[in-house]
Amino acid sequence: MASSHRIAGRFLSSPANPLSASRRAPIQVRPRTSTRYASTSSTDAQPVSWLRPILFATSIVATGCGVYAYSTDTRASVHRYVVPPLLRALYPDPEEAHEVAVSSMKHLYSIGLHPRERSSPYAASNGPDISVSVFGSQLANPVGISAGLDKHAEIPDALFALGAAIVEVGGCTPRPQDGNPKPRMFRVPTLDGLINRYGLNSRGADDMAMRLRNRVRLYAKSVGLDEASVLNGEANVPPGSLLPGRMLLVQIAKNKDTDERDVDAVKSDYVYCVQRLAPYADVLVVNVSSPNTPGLRDLQAVEPLTRILSAVVDEARRTHRKEKPKVMVKVSPDEDEDTQIEGIVQAVWSSGVDGVIVGNTTKRRNGLVPPGVRLTPREQLTMTETGGYSGPTMFDRTVDLVRRYRKMLDGQSYHFIKEEKVADEAVDVSINSLEGTITGFSETEPKVSSGQPPEQKVIFATGGITNGRRALEILNAGASVAMIYTGLVYGGAGTVTRMKREMKEELTEEKA
Repeated sequence: MASSHRIAGRFLSSPANPLSASRRAPIQVRPRTSTRYASTSSTDAQPVSWLRPILFATSIVATGCGVYAYSTDTRASVHRYVVPPLLRALYPDPEEAHEVAVSSMKHLYSIGLHPRERSSPYAASNGPDISVSVFGSQLANPVGISAGLDKHAEIPDALFALGAAIVEVGGCTPRPQDGNPKPRMFRVPTLDGLINRYGLNSRGADDMAMRLRNRVRLYAKSVGLDEASVLNGEANVPPGSLLPGRMLLVQIAKNKDTDERDVDAVKSDYVYCVQRLAPYADVLVVNVSSPNTPGLRDLQAVEPLTRILSAVVDEARRTHRKEKPKVMVKVSPDEDEDTQIEGIVQAVWSSGVDGVIVGNTTKRRNGLVPPGVRLTPREQLTMTETGGYSGPTMFDRTVDLVRRYRKMLDGQSYHFIKEEKVADEAVDVSINSLEGTITGFSETEPKVSSGQPPEQKVIFATGGITNGRRALEILNAGASVAMIYTGLVYGGAGTVTRMKREMKEELTEEKA
């Protein structure tokens, strides 16, 4: 046994035994060395790895900035050739498309992604000057947006951003009313026309006044003033538009259920609207021409119109503001007989209204389809719908009405001066015959004479105006401002910018 243990011991300690070798000489692992190539080095890899994501991020930002700059510029063709057709395709009901457009503009404006007019070669500092003087103020341009697009004064600032010098909101009634049953708006695409019978749907004067007042308060806070200071002109901007060279018009109307035969009740409707809205308007517009409110156009007769306009003017002059709002009346294109126009002009001068907006939608259907134009069967059916039509084919009527109103308003001004002069002379004779009596007049005291020529009544025009050439024709006919509605619906957010560019091009060609 002992010998076997010795043999085993010698075996285990023998160099031939691998177990013994492993204990005596541990295996040495040689370190691996990386192979170097002449074309690269470890110092070049780090900058390259950072450069790629930086370039990628920069390209994304640059693309985003480009898309933002393009999509928010009114000159972008997408606003004319993509957005309007897309709205018509997605929303067959024009009223629904209108609501979506207003809501979109409201939200886009709130986050700064709204379309806006940017500086261009056609800016005010370049080319012919198209600014105009209206009511003693200099407007940046003679293009306005008519009431109906912003019925509840939700997006006046977004509309001003499109480049218009005039934005008209409303019409607004004293109490909320739903208007006529739906559907109440229809398209005639072949004519780029619309028919609507909204019936002056309104949230009421209180609602609009609250919205406009909040707008003034936000502006006052942004410039470090209070509401009263802004309304009194201390911010050096008009209290309505809150923008230099711009004016905000607020259109007012009676409620549908107010009996038009009760003129005192109708006056109360308009006066209430003035009391609530006048502080926040540069101009109040009295709507007596909507074709969709029964009996409203009957108020364009001389006697009731004079009483209503006089009440509005008197109340506007009591507005608690340093500069009182001006008052205009919006008249129907269907009241086109000479006697009708003369009656309206007489009411304008008698009441002290400052101007007239010539044109509204028409109830007539004759002469709206040009020769050679064929409507689809559906459009032919649409043309039979009740309501007011608006579109490019209204233009010739509008131009004719502007010329006639300009002539009659100026003619009435002459008669006004002549009659006033006769009255003054009669007063002078009476005073001379009473000299030295208790009247207190003497030969040495100056006699007060009101024979100063009255200011020319201002005319704004709306109806069929779609481009710069037509706008200039309207201005040459006697209007101070050309207003658009349907042209903006079909032409998109860049319509105002495009019209101003075309006007400047036309004026440049005329001078050449």
